[in-house]
Amino acid sequence: MGRCACAWQMVVVGALAVLVAAATTARAAPQVPCYFIFGDSLVDNGNNNFIVSMARANYPPYGIDFAGGPTGRFSNGLTTVDAIAKLLGFDDFVPPFSGASSQQLLRGANFASAAAGIREETGQQLGGRISFSGQVQNYQSAVQEVISILGDEGSAATHLSRCIFTVGMGSNDYLNNYFMPAFYSTGSQYTPEQYAESLADDYSRLLQVMYRYGARKVALIGVGQVGCSPNELAQRSANGVTCVEQINAAVRMFNRRLVGLVDRFNKLPGAHFTYINIYGIFDDILRSPGAHGLKVTNAGCCGVGRNNGQVTCLPFQMPCANRHEYLFWDAFHPTEAANVLVAQRTYSAKLASDVHPVDLRTLARL
Repeated sequence: MGRCACAWQMVVVGALAVLVAAATTARAAPQVPCYFIFGDSLVDNGNNNFIVSMARANYPPYGIDFAGGPTGRFSNGLTTVDAIAKLLGFDDFVPPFSGASSQQLLRGANFASAAAGIREETGQQLGGRISFSGQVQNYQSAVQEVISILGDEGSAATHLSRCIFTVGMGSNDYLNNYFMPAFYSTGSQYTPEQYAESLADDYSRLLQVMYRYGARKVALIGVGQVGCSPNELAQRSANGVTCVEQINAAVRMFNRRLVGLVDRFNKLPGAHFTYINIYGIFDDILRSPGAHGLKVTNAGCCGVGRNNGQVTCLPFQMPCANRHEYLFWDAFHPTEAANVLVAQRTYSAKLASDVHPVDLRTLARL
């Protein structure tokens, strides 16, 4: 095995060792009592398995490197929030809300749903999904369960105020709405600035509901460079390498508004909101992939067509063998290797620009 491969193995072993060490040292006491997750296919861990939808990943080769095999995770292994949970000291992964028991809800739940967006219609061409508002409604139901278990609203509020919440919404509002004119009219109804403003307004309204239901330590996960995904490179990039600036520019407009939301919510009593700059983290990785142990950044490890970007992994398709060297697992979703890198910088910022104002390690202490 060559030097580059060996060096990358050391990076992977080191990264996973950090996760294992974090989980081991904090096994008796996670840094927070619970972790609640909202999002889309980047973090869905099984909620879509029981929905009539084309956006499902409960079949091989998804989960090929995950101990439980295919679970509904859109990755070969860990998602970003799986890695974050380990870094926060949780022994087990946060369960999907669809399968969580009442007692498990005390430790948190994953409400994410593939193809979901901030807008209700987002992703509808793929079938069923739980929009952000639906996820918030499920969270409200979970809070009622927590109140029943703990005995009163005051105890539940105290418990929830110590929990971490991560919310990663917006990617589908661009890829499966605004930039899909064959199915949606938003691209002709709104300028990119107007659309970003509309999304942020809807986002803010639902975050206010979460706040009223006890969410206090909330990380807003920004939208990444979706114009660099294999799917968009396959469709819109002349050379299959250059990222689609039209999409990335629109995403940056939305992300700037998330920073403003964080500043606004932090004026509320007891609120500790933060912004995770996924766009910037991915930009850093794309600028120097070799330094992060990656070799292939413009194609999926499995998929079909140009850049393996036409569709997601086909059932029982044989993926690439060197998954640890790929940024993308399929047409849209990162590999476990990339997810671990992003989780580490979300938990403990490498650059000041990674977060605003604090990383999750600091948020957990507040």
